[in-house]
Amino acid sequence: MAINLGGVALGVAIVLVFLLRWWFKEKRQWAALVPFVLSHLYGMLAALAALGSFSALGFATWATLWAANVAGYTGLVWGVGGTAPNVTRAHQLALTPGGYVIVFLFTAVLFALWKWAPRVPNGKLAAGAFSGVAVALSGTVAGVAAVPLGSSVNLLGAWFTGAFA
Repeated sequence: MAINLGGVALGVAIVLVFLLRWWFKEKRQWAALVPFVLSHLYGMLAALAALGSFSALGFATWATLWAANVAGYTGLVWGVGGTAPNVTRAHQLALTPGGYVIVFLFTAVLFALWKWAPRVPNGKLAAGAFSGVAVALSGTVAGVAAVPLGSSVNLLGAWFTGAFA
């Protein structure tokens, strides 16, 4: 599935809103940014790794991307009178089998935080993951994010498979 400029604009708008919230409401406490930033990175990784695959995570990223495209298109075209062209990067991230293990473990951690971490606002986790998926496939972001995210996850996966295989 492709991402349009409206979907990317929505993802960036969510990041800006949370940065403003952090600046004014959360008094610039760095710890307050951690849940949003980590879930944002997770959303980017999920979209780069699983979109288009026949899996639960692939379906979740597809549904999130679809929602971002529709809402962003509506905001750009019907809201401000602009256009929303396709801005998708041509290639997705290639993960090793160990890299996919790390994505699976990160998914489990995100669900555990959502369910059992009372001091971590679920809205931050959801908004971070949503905005990560929305910006991950744009040409520029995917190019910049795919290398460090993919390399880090593949490196962790190699360590994991070396330790447990």
